[in-house]
Order: sequence, then C-alpha cells, then structure tokens
Amino acid sequence: MAKKSQNTNLTLAKANKKDEFYTQLSDIEKELKHYKKHFKDKVVLCNCDDPRVSNFFHFFSYNFEKFGLKKLIATCYKSQDMDLFSQNASEKAIYLEYDGDKNGDNVPNPEEIGIKHLQGDGDFRSAECIELLKQADIVVTNPPFSLFREYVAQLIEYDKKFVIVGHQNAITYKEIFKLIKEDKLWLGFGFTGGAGHFINTQYEDYATAGDHKEGMIRVSGVHWFTNLDINKRHEDLILFKKYSPEEFSTYENFDAINVDVTKQIPVDYSGIMGVPITFLDKYNPDQFEIIGLGISNSGIEVGVQPYKLEHKKYRKEIQKRGAVDGDLYMMKNNIVEVPYARILIKNKKL
Repeated sequence: MAKKSQNTNLTLAKANKKDEFYTQLSDIEKELKHYKKHFKDKVVLCNCDDPRVSNFFHFFSYNFEKFGLKKLIATCYKSQDMDLFSQNASEKAIYLEYDGDKNGDNVPNPEEIGIKHLQGDGDFRSAECIELLKQADIVVTNPPFSLFREYVAQLIEYDKKFVIVGHQNAITYKEIFKLIKEDKLWLGFGFTGGAGHFINTQYEDYATAGDHKEGMIRVSGVHWFTNLDINKRHEDLILFKKYSPEEFSTYENFDAINVDVTKQIPVDYSGIMGVPITFLDKYNPDQFEIIGLGISNSGIEVGVQPYKLEHKKYRKEIQKRGAVDGDLYMMKNNIVEVPYARILIKNKKL
C-alpha cells in the first residue's frame, strides 16, 4: 500500500470507528506459538471479536487441548449481523464459551460451544463485558486502533495478561510509552516485514501487486503488544559499530547523539542516544535503560529544551512534520533537522 493512501485509510478508520482489521489465522499461529507455556489452565478472553470473521476464537478452540486451556470466551459486538451456527441474521450481541472437547473428536463442534446473549451491545467497556474480563487470565485479540489507549488502560486496571495487536505509532502515546518504560508492556515477535494483511471490506487496498491479497488490506507498522514474558526480550542486541562524532550527530537541544538505525547503535558509547521507535523490537531491559521519549511534552519532561530563539524561524518550514517544543532536533548546514520520533536510551553495560 502506498504510504499516503494507507495513512488516509487509517485516519478514516479512526474518524469513523470502523477500524476492525481482522487478523489472519497464519499470523496468530506464528505469534502465539511462542507463548504456549503461559496458557496452561488459563481462561482466555477474546473480547473484540466477531467469530464469523475473526480467527482468534478459531485458533484457541482448535488448539484448546494443545494449549491446555481451562476456558475460552469470545464476545461479539451486536452490529456484526451474525449467528455463528445458522443462516439467521441476529442483531443481538453474543458471547461464546468453550471449555473443551466433549465427544473425543478434538474438534470444537457447535453443540459443544455455549452461545449466550448479552443484554447490551457487546462493547468491551460495558459492565457485562467487564464481568467477563474479570473471569479471564489472558486477553488475546485485535482491538480497534482508535481505542487502543482506552483498551490497554482497562487491561492494566484489571491486572490482566494480554497479547494484542496494535499499530507501532501507539508506542508514542504518552500512556503506552509510560508502560513500556516501566517494564509493564513490551513488543512481541511481530509481523513479517512489520506489516500485516487484515480482513477488511471498508477500504480499498493500495498494496502493490505482489503484496495485494483479495478481500484484505495491508497495514504497515503493526505489531503485537504483550506483558507475557518471552525469550526474545532477554536476548542482547549484537552491537558492532564504533562511535565517532563525524558519523553521529549531537542534538542541539539535548545532550545525546542521534542514531538513525537500530543496528548502528555504537558498541562503545556510554552516553544517552536517540534511537528510532523500531528499536523496541530489539529492546532488552537488561541491556538498555529507557530514559524517555524525545517528542513534544514527553521530551520536555525529560529535559529536551525548546527551540533556541535563533532557530525558531525554521519552525514554519518543518511544522508540517509536527515539530514542536520538546522535539529533538539537530543543526545540519545551519538548517534545523527534526528526526522522526526518537526514544532516548543508555547502554547499561558500559
């Protein structure tokens, strides 16, 4: 998908609250195989799912015994116009319960799945859906991108473990970044190439011919967010590049160097570094310390200085990129240069 068209689609999704990008079964399988040990004897909730098109209920019901689950619950928002096991349209919100195979065929048959009506519309914020959340040990789903802050806040409030899909831009949300910094949330293994194909009929897919998949939309920058421990987050990032002041610019308004690519983090630099948000895909809390986020108010909070008086004249030229006080910036050839969002880190082992 062309970046501009893709961003337009995501903007429309947020504006219209129609950002329901249903996740492929193959992507769910690829990610959740790394978490199997966490699921034994656990109640799993998929609370942003229409089982007609969502593959989360499918995955967990067919892998119920393999994962050793105790119970599986999935809620469905009422506007989905579905009745999972018949051709009858339904305007009722429902939830499904499955507690394992009963007839020995290792297949979740309709008669083994409890279908119950909800009184409300199935919104994850409703009182009855919160009661279901309280029953759960682990929540696994693809929540609406437009409600990501609110969705994660609810999971934290009720002290739930989770594996959920979100856009990497959520990293820069103040509420989400705080959780990352406090080691309460981190990135999972991710989608191949940092992009996912999702079932969605709302928007045109502008992917290139090689990436296009009929009936799906390609979204770049999506990731898995979790608070379940995984081996990946304990693996050191292998560093090889040596620091030199000629190669690494220093910010004009904060005592740190700029690193454009994660793999080029210098092996011998003990000071603060500004790295791309994609660094979090390789982040090991035993190897690095997160100082803060170098954008806007988050930057000001960690000591990023406002634009110097003589540099404010450049603000209008770069304002289209969202440059504001608190953003890190550099001077190159006497011109202000503002990199995309940077996370400020230090190497703990130096």
